[in-house]
Amino acid sequence: MSKYLSKRLANLEPYAPGEQPQEQPYIKLNTNENPYPPSPWVAEAISDETVNRLRLYSDPCAKSLIAAIATHYSLEPEQIMVGNGSDENLYFALRAFCDEAAPLAYADVTYGCYKVWANLMHIPSHIIPLEADYTLDPKKYYGLGETIVIANPNAPTGIALPAAEIEKICAANAGSVVIVDEAYVDFGAESCVPLIAKYKNLLVIQTYSKSRSLAGGRLGFAMGDAALIADLNRVKFSLNPYNVNSLTLLAGKAAMQDEDYFRRTCAAITDTRAKTVEALCALGFEVLPSKANFVFARTDKMPGGALYAKLKENGILVRHFDAPRTADWLRITIGTPAQMQTLNETLTKILATEE
Repeated sequence: MSKYLSKRLANLEPYAPGEQPQEQPYIKLNTNENPYPPSPWVAEAISDETVNRLRLYSDPCAKSLIAAIATHYSLEPEQIMVGNGSDENLYFALRAFCDEAAPLAYADVTYGCYKVWANLMHIPSHIIPLEADYTLDPKKYYGLGETIVIANPNAPTGIALPAAEIEKICAANAGSVVIVDEAYVDFGAESCVPLIAKYKNLLVIQTYSKSRSLAGGRLGFAMGDAALIADLNRVKFSLNPYNVNSLTLLAGKAAMQDEDYFRRTCAAITDTRAKTVEALCALGFEVLPSKANFVFARTDKMPGGALYAKLKENGILVRHFDAPRTADWLRITIGTPAQMQTLNETLTKILATEE
């Protein structure tokens, strides 16, 4: 680091994204991207005319896209804000509802950016350990008097809480905002969006990166009471009014409107997930019950870090989190059936050498 870096940031540990190799042709099962391309409607939405309009700024209010999202979720436009990926919406939410006197509560094993953003903004963290089986006990979140963020399904575990349990947390924290990060909700979990009408302190954040195959488009959206969304917009328009580019606005609208394609690809992934779990269990893996587009698995036959390295040597990338509670585990994105078959064959070969 340079001598000019703020002393308050000298000890900041940035988030480490999953590897994104640009040359060697790996089978990428490490960053929970969708193995299927975006809806064909996305390509149709990007015309020569729209490319030419890149000389103009994008719509800072994202009216057309927000209207499509509102229709899909039966919400009003003022209950929605879009951002540059769900990460930006989450960052705006922490900036709006937390500060040095208002802590952020989150699990010890969850999305790593929560801790990074809290440290970046000097927000005190209240870290609540998951249970021994990696489930989240909702009762530990009752009456905290703090802003709460819960990834549901959780990452990297894939375990989801029923919406009824999230509702109890909202009801028990009426004076604080409860943020539900639903990045993976479309792969079998229960969304909390229907609870927005009942709880003014509930903010639900979703993304286009997973179930709608637009990770490279960088688009996410927040949904909640109109007053909460106004708070987020206050932060957004103080930082980056044109936060979503014109092509992504068009792509997002098209992807949201192609409901049939969305349902088909999500169903294909959940079907492949079930077959992957079956294959991993047959190889002796322990696999947590996932409602996401990935699984969290471990085996007594090889440490997690060593198995990660062996898979990489064989052209397969998965994610390994080298921390005390996760060091033995691998997070494996669900790819195409052919990719998962290659994974199974490769694991069989690697583990055979350990016997």
